[in-house]
Amino acid sequence: MPFYVYILASKRNGTLYVGMTNDLIRRVHEHRTGAADGFTKKYGVKTLVYFEDAETAAVAIKREKRLKDWPRAWKKRAIERENPLWRDLYGDITT
Repeated sequence: MPFYVYILASKRNGTLYVGMTNDLIRRVHEHRTGAADGFTKKYGVKTLVYFEDAETAAVAIKREKRLKDWPRAWKKRAIERENPLWRDLYGDITT
């Protein structure tokens, strides 16, 4: 079973959220629809701007913690390296 580490944004250069999941489509949908109370709902963080695969839950958790500890500038650099226009990648993973 694949696992994912992802970054959501409220808008380009906006509020960022780092998470991990074993079902990226379901989890991002939950964020987008406000199904999950918490940070992303409170701050309108709904746009999938970055994600990466991980082979195991342990690897994904370790990577998520590492990304959460990164300075904001590093997170922005990672996003812009893979997604320079901060496109919403949700459509890419649902088709």
